[in-house]
Amino acid sequence: MAVPNYTYLKLKMPGPNGIIMIESMYEHAHDCDVECIEYAEALMEAETLITNLDRLGSKVPDSKRRVGMFEPTKAVKLIPVDPACPDDRALRISATLDIK
Repeated sequence: MAVPNYTYLKLKMPGPNGIIMIESMYEHAHDCDVECIEYAEALMEAETLITNLDRLGSKVPDSKRRVGMFEPTKAVKLIPVDPACPDDRALRISATLDIK
């Protein structure tokens, strides 16, 4: 049977010896609103983070794919890194690219 009045920041309710009135200040009401908004934003960020983590956790990496198993889909040319050095170091580039 309490009656809140948000304009005057008062709450009135019947008591054993008459009406009980609880008052507040605008600064306190503003601080409470700011705190509630910050809590709601933190809650939304946490829920978004949990959703993103669940989505990432559901992606299972392909166990057949291994490092070093890259196979080019088009023809490639081997370009030596240092033409003066006859070792096997060479870059693989697309066959359609110019040598420059």
